[in-house]
Amino acid sequence: MTSYDAIVIGAGHNGLAAAAKLGGAGRRVLVLEAANEPGGAMRGREFSPGFRSAGLAHLVNRLDAEVARDLGLGLTAGTGTMMPTAVLGGGEPAVLRGAYGEMIDGVSAAEAKAFAALRDKLTFQAGILKRFLRRAPPQIGAISMGDIRTLAGAGLGVLRKGRAEGRDFLRMLLMNVADVADEYLADDRLKGLLAFDATLGIHLGPRSPTSLLGLYYRLTGDVAGRTGGQFIPEGGMAAIAPAFVRAAEKAGVTIRCGTPVGRILADRGKAGGVVLATGEEISAPVVVSAIHPQATFLTLVDPAESGTGFVRSVRNIRSFGNVAKLDLALDRRPAFTGLPEADHGGRIVVSRSMVHVENAFNPAKYGEFSPDPVMEIVLPSLADPTLAPSGACTLSALVQYAPYRLKMGWEAGKPAFLKIVLDVLERHAPGIGKTIVAAELSTPVDIEAEYNLPGGHWHHGELQPDQLLINRPTGAASGYATPIEGLYLASAGAHPGGGISGLPGWNAARHIISSGGRR
Repeated sequence: MTSYDAIVIGAGHNGLAAAAKLGGAGRRVLVLEAANEPGGAMRGREFSPGFRSAGLAHLVNRLDAEVARDLGLGLTAGTGTMMPTAVLGGGEPAVLRGAYGEMIDGVSAAEAKAFAALRDKLTFQAGILKRFLRRAPPQIGAISMGDIRTLAGAGLGVLRKGRAEGRDFLRMLLMNVADVADEYLADDRLKGLLAFDATLGIHLGPRSPTSLLGLYYRLTGDVAGRTGGQFIPEGGMAAIAPAFVRAAEKAGVTIRCGTPVGRILADRGKAGGVVLATGEEISAPVVVSAIHPQATFLTLVDPAESGTGFVRSVRNIRSFGNVAKLDLALDRRPAFTGLPEADHGGRIVVSRSMVHVENAFNPAKYGEFSPDPVMEIVLPSLADPTLAPSGACTLSALVQYAPYRLKMGWEAGKPAFLKIVLDVLERHAPGIGKTIVAAELSTPVDIEAEYNLPGGHWHHGELQPDQLLINRPTGAASGYATPIEGLYLASAGAHPGGGISGLPGWNAARHIISSGGRR
């Protein structure tokens, strides 16, 4: 039987981050990936002859700077461009420049000043929460000195701002984003942007309690020291997965693709390796699962090893996606009304107002897609010309709301929803319909099937208070260790959650190293 010091299941960026960190600490590590190439949800594919999609994600806003430095990824804003964000309403676009609106075009001076005040407050508050992202969440009944230092640092950070800011932080923490935006802003386009960013990928509307947390989550990203910055790295999004692969290989990690795991070996509550779908057994005292927690415990682990109560809690993780991904092959570059050509290389958000986002969400509560969806659009081939033939263009859009459990079923619903989405694009980019060579809409059901993501949820589970920190993914597995000794979680389903940050995998590896592989 072949043996390693550690086996990592899943070669997404978190699995590769965990493997690279463990390999760099001298561990002999094997990564097993079911797909024929690494990258997870960042795997690109040809969706029409000559046209390629770079995967699910189409921009970077949360890559952790310390992870990038530690693993030597070379994926910072220094090798890319800070993207502008254009918000399309019914008239002139509002364009945010710099790191999340350090400057804004298309709004009044008074509104720009109001947005700056709100931005400063939100980035400060997000910075307090950011202190908890680079370490395992505190464990109830086992608070460490590191936990105490982090908590004390967060408290001091609030106190330095004064009592008024401290009260505001506690007041706003669990508020909805609509009420906060209404306090500061008058421009519907800016309110619509905040609402969209706070709820993207989460089953909440802007007036849902705690929806502001989603905006905090986005603003914990730090690009070249600038909070809220977004960029596409040099070479496009297709450069990200190879950067993580290189980091793992440099650390001596072995990566085997096209190698699905059949089950995780565990005996009397202790992991001992894996059995591949082919029947081959590979032993290791440490097994790191960098796939969805439900895929781990409901398909790979014998329930008798983890306990019925734990299995029940995993089964009850809310992980039903509501974002569809659109890829368009266009025979030429589109033109969005009122948007200068230079800004077409940025992020384009279709979100007229707070009400628009709320009304788009309402049908999803009842298993219906939005008849007037909100969306985020990027033209990936502008950053990476290899994605399309010369003179042609690719368009990528994240569209919500598109509930996983669609009442009419996605087989019947997909053509209808695609037509709605294309009609929205036509309104904002007249003539785009005549340039479409091919269109591919991936619903949450499609995403589930292609990327082995139960429920098709981008974040491997809702980013809501009952599924964050000490409850992510469940209380008994919130610190990367699980009830099975030697089995650890390292996907977006673990703390601190989804996005291209690398933190779940990197944090999990650090925990394994510091604990000596113990629970």
